[in-house]
Amino acid sequence: MSTFNVLIIGDVVGRPGREAVHQEFESLKSEYESDFTIVNVENSAAGFGITKRIYDDFLSLGVDAMTSGNHVYDKREFIYDIDRLDRFVRPINYPKGQPGVGVRFFDSENVRVAVVNAIGRVFMNPCDCPFSVLNAELPAIREQSDVIIVDFHAEATSEKSAIGYFLDGKVSAVLGTHTHVQTSDARLLPKGTAYMTDIGMVGATNTILGMVKEPIIQKFLDQMPVRFETPDYSSEVELCAVSITVDLTSNRTTRILPIRKMVKI
Repeated sequence: MSTFNVLIIGDVVGRPGREAVHQEFESLKSEYESDFTIVNVENSAAGFGITKRIYDDFLSLGVDAMTSGNHVYDKREFIYDIDRLDRFVRPINYPKGQPGVGVRFFDSENVRVAVVNAIGRVFMNPCDCPFSVLNAELPAIREQSDVIIVDFHAEATSEKSAIGYFLDGKVSAVLGTHTHVQTSDARLLPKGTAYMTDIGMVGATNTILGMVKEPIIQKFLDQMPVRFETPDYSSEVELCAVSITVDLTSNRTTRILPIRKMVKI
């Protein structure tokens, strides 16, 4: 095998997002000839966090790895499950001692894949510096892997772009999550790293970032607390993902293809 294809699916938002992934997963794997699959699942439980049942559900589909972000601990019971889930990754720059791990290694088709999750600091809750933590951890990660995928869960486009160039040539891909809006800047950086500011979401259309729109509009109007919810049902879901191809001989990524499709469920 001289090349290796990775499919990365963006933030899955609630039941509509989960149903769309269930419906489209096998066809996406086939269409993009994926050797390895990653799904960001931190919004998969009604928009906030994930549960063990949902983790198992994605596992049954054949998802190889799952990443997360700032909502990783929103479902309290998941805190007690996370250390037993060997395909789940939480941000690597969370304070030491928190449940879970920030990098996992997988063997696929005789290729060693490292999946790294990191979280930004701009307009986000306090955490350790992602630049410093990744800089310290990457030498050991590179020694143990052929392909390295970084899911950078962050708000600011400038911080995402900076981390992309900071890691250029050191990892196979830096792919942004969190804002739920797919950006049009998928590209290969000068030293061979694939980059995209945000993959986008898998969530109901006619919503605000996958959430029911009326309460959010009301909050902008009166600044009062409201309950954010995903719709119970949606006939159409926006599915966003990205496919990359890594040349295993040169250790450079040679292709990045954004995916965005409307799915009837």
